Amino acid sequence: MSLIDQITLQSGIFMPNEESAPPRPPRIIIMLDGRGHRQYQPGETLAGSYRFDDVGGDDIRAVECSVLWHTEGKGSDDMGIHAFWRHATDAGDWIDPRRPGRFSTVLPKSPLSYPGMLVKIHWMVRVRLFLADSREAVENLAFRLGNLPDVRTLKHAED
Repeated sequence: MSLIDQITLQSGIFMPNEESAPPRPPRIIIMLDGRGHRQYQPGETLAGSYRFDDVGGDDIRAVECSVLWHTEGKGSDDMGIHAFWRHATDAGDWIDPRRPGRFSTVLPKSPLSYPGMLVKIHWMVRVRLFLADSREAVENLAFRLGNLPDVRTLKHAED
């Protein structure tokens, strides 16, 4: 049956048939504690929480939260995981989507965030949600570690 055949007309509005509508992906919200900005220094504590919308407790198999960095630019991309937490129902963990999950870690001395022209280093908090129907949802929240200046800003200042 084509998609056109699956659409029914109700009250003058086209509505997809419930059987044909793909499941709505869960929404992941990541929040950092007590900061109006996302700039951190080495040795500071990065702490926060995450929560989910549009998902029921029975739908969740596992949740992973990580604090990581990755490079982009010339050459191969690299990634390093600074901190990692996993909660899984098959390991006996109780995951309630109505209650925020928490994370906290002391940030390392390096690598610092770097907005270079040839290579960039990005830091982020990543939350991955594994659902019982084998779907996954991922959300990233970027932050800066250190205060290295943007190379483009330095170049303009020298001109």
